[in-house]
Amino acid sequence: MSTVTVALVQMNSGIEAEANLAEIARRAAEARAAGAAYVLTPEMSVVFAENRAGLRERAQGWAGNAAVARLGDIARENGLYLHVGSLAVALDDGRFANRSVLFGPTGGIVAAYDKIHLFDADLPGIDAYRESATYAGGSEAVIAEVDGFRLGFSICYDMRFAALYRALAQAGAQVIAVPAAFTVPTGEAHWHVLLRARAIETGCFILAAAQGGAHANGRATYGHSLIVAPWGEVIAEAEDDAPGLLVATLDLDAVASARQRVPALANGREFTLPARISE
Repeated sequence: MSTVTVALVQMNSGIEAEANLAEIARRAAEARAAGAAYVLTPEMSVVFAENRAGLRERAQGWAGNAAVARLGDIARENGLYLHVGSLAVALDDGRFANRSVLFGPTGGIVAAYDKIHLFDADLPGIDAYRESATYAGGSEAVIAEVDGFRLGFSICYDMRFAALYRALAQAGAQVIAVPAAFTVPTGEAHWHVLLRARAIETGCFILAAAQGGAHANGRATYGHSLIVAPWGEVIAEAEDDAPGLLVATLDLDAVASARQRVPALANGREFTLPARISE
């Protein structure tokens, strides 16, 4: 098919899974009523805990995960592809996977992706922040077939690493999901420009479902969920940080058109960088 209707859920996820799952179920039903075949939720949709201790209290392992089972039921009940932007999954080493999970219309898991890039930084004026102390980074990029298009996976901080998006596009992705929980300062500065750049570079549709507002964990997130077309124009956007549903129909022919007009994927070349820089 050349067109597909998709929906993005903007959430204000709290620290209790039950309320967040109920919100996902409600939005999935709204999306199905609006004709969507695919629904994307933000990063940390199921439990947005305030710290590692909060995750230990609430996050479950992968096997027998009650939230995963409920999400599969939501996908089946609505007969659509439900892409849960991410949830924390407890690992054997005491850390967690930041895992994105795609459920098919029958409720089964189609694909899963663990966030590759982790934010480890020495920030002026505060202690060093080490996401890798809490989460284990993934090592494998993922593409899945979804209702007639190829979907590439990424999560939040991944959007700053263009090589991942280029690799997904070169492997056949036409649409790339970017579920996120951007802070307000970085959102105001970088959200739109980075997402538009990833669309232009790859000739893909970019679907960015965001957390928004003041959360129970003490954080504030930027919101402004948006959909960017392969030519770089924003075709749908949430106006603010309030919870809601964003629905749009994608013309998949636009992918081939953008790549023909600017064949950057085809024109890329291998190169070397000298070990020493000439003076």
